[in-house]
Amino acid sequence: MRKPVTIALLVLGIIAVVLLGGPFLVPVPPLEGTVPARELADADSRFIELCGIDVHYKAAGQGEPLMVLLHGFAASVYSWREVLEPLGELGTVVAFDRPASGLTERPLGENWGSENPYGPDFQVALVIDLIDAMGAEEAVLVGNSAGGTIAALTVLRYPERVRALVLVDPAIYVGGGAPAFVQPLLRTPQLRHLGPLIARRIRIWGPRLLESAWHDPTLVTDEIRREYEKGLQVEDWDRALWELTAASRRPDLESRLDDITLPVLVVTGDDDRIVPTEQSVRLAGELPDAELVVFPSCGHLPQEECPAPFLEAVTAFVSTLPE
Repeated sequence: MRKPVTIALLVLGIIAVVLLGGPFLVPVPPLEGTVPARELADADSRFIELCGIDVHYKAAGQGEPLMVLLHGFAASVYSWREVLEPLGELGTVVAFDRPASGLTERPLGENWGSENPYGPDFQVALVIDLIDAMGAEEAVLVGNSAGGTIAALTVLRYPERVRALVLVDPAIYVGGGAPAFVQPLLRTPQLRHLGPLIARRIRIWGPRLLESAWHDPTLVTDEIRREYEKGLQVEDWDRALWELTAASRRPDLESRLDDITLPVLVVTGDDDRIVPTEQSVRLAGELPDAELVVFPSCGHLPQEECPAPFLEAVTAFVSTLPE
């Protein structure tokens, strides 16, 4: 009897060694052709230190209200290019690159402070630090997709710092990270080793994701593609993208919607294939004080694909906010 048991234990030991050590045998070649983020800055780019990291942002307008624009996953301040200046006619508008995106610094584990800079808690703190840096007491938060998730988390944690929300095709019921039972696996040494290789596959599926975000993908020009890929030229973008993936979690916002009592504008395209349009319609109906605008023949990025009706809706909403 002992011999079969011994063989079985030996087989299990070999399997364990392969599972635990095998990933480290896979080579992860260094990225080529990447540069420091600031070398890719535009003429109107600005940088500021927030929560200990170098954050890239662009701004327009002056005075109150302060509006903070939060882009979605795999996007950047470029996503707001059509509406940044026009919104500046309402007050001060700031769009910044969220961690692991655009030209914002991508700190690695050995350079972290006390908190993971890619987690949702840090991103909420980053929004508040930005409001402070702009010398404002409160701000109107405009969040697209995953940026809408961060906007909602911010108002739940700091309701006194948010005047109103504009949620643009927000990821409230869907998305938001891996299930809880998967998250420990993402943070294992084995997957941290392989993570950059997994993240690099965005070069393959990223362009398809971008086109699926538009109602009319023929409007996605080569220039738009290049600008969306700019973040893939920044040093350590692959490791940072994996850290963002590993740090993500589902925030359970659905059960806390009654706590969001401030004015909310929910806008969506009628052909959103990323966050289904019916999710935004549902959200507007479940929030205590929300209005809904649905743009015809428009996808997941109305601020890019349908900027004129987007600006009309946001301007009308912000202009009527109580003092």
